[in-house]
Amino acid sequence: MPPGGKLRYGAIMANFVLVPGARLGAWAWDDVVPRLRAAGHGAHPLTLSGLADKRGVPAGQRTHVQDIVDEVVRHDLRDVVLVGHSYAGIPVGQAAERIGDRLAHVVFVDSSVPADGEAFVSAWPDGGAEMRAVLAGNGGFWPPAPAAHFDGHGLTDEQIARIVAGSTPHPGATLTEPAVLTRPLGELPATYVLCLLADAEPADDVAKLLAGERWRLVEMDTGHWPMFSRPRELARILLEAAGD
Repeated sequence: MPPGGKLRYGAIMANFVLVPGARLGAWAWDDVVPRLRAAGHGAHPLTLSGLADKRGVPAGQRTHVQDIVDEVVRHDLRDVVLVGHSYAGIPVGQAAERIGDRLAHVVFVDSSVPADGEAFVSAWPDGGAEMRAVLAGNGGFWPPAPAAHFDGHGLTDEQIARIVAGSTPHPGATLTEPAVLTRPLGELPATYVLCLLADAEPADDVAKLLAGERWRLVEMDTGHWPMFSRPRELARILLEAAGD
């Protein structure tokens, strides 16, 4: 059996690398990971530098890309399904092209997608001016969101409390440093998960990618944090992306 692979009925199973969105850590995938492992796959939830249990580690956008690549290489993972939620779509999309033939698929969970030379904040209506002001006023960090931020996303009060309690300030350089891509993002084999309580239609950049042959759209009737609100359904979508 190849390192990092699992066998079931003679087939090599997928290795999911699960990257949480802004302010969150690997713990955000706690309700999804057991379902992936129960299906015989590897599941590797990842905390990005500067967040959760890695709080205090200096981090920029390139750091987060390297975090993901290092996780794949460290465990010698093959048949990798990279999963990025929200902000994490930016580093995940860049890491996907850097792991070469280790990659099987990418799943963008209601996420941003990278564009060469553009930062996470570039897509904001004001070009990121408001975010940069927030970062400047908070020591270079994006502060955790209050509980009210999560209203209307299909979350219980308990789930919201769990997210708020576990959130940590997000390092601002990861939001303002530009992405670097060496080939068109549309060449990646990808699934985009659109959470309908957050947005009824994909953003324009995502819609263009979905018009290509290698991307497909899956809709979820829930809010922006489906790993909390619909973990069973999200796990099923991830398994389908892996060909299960």
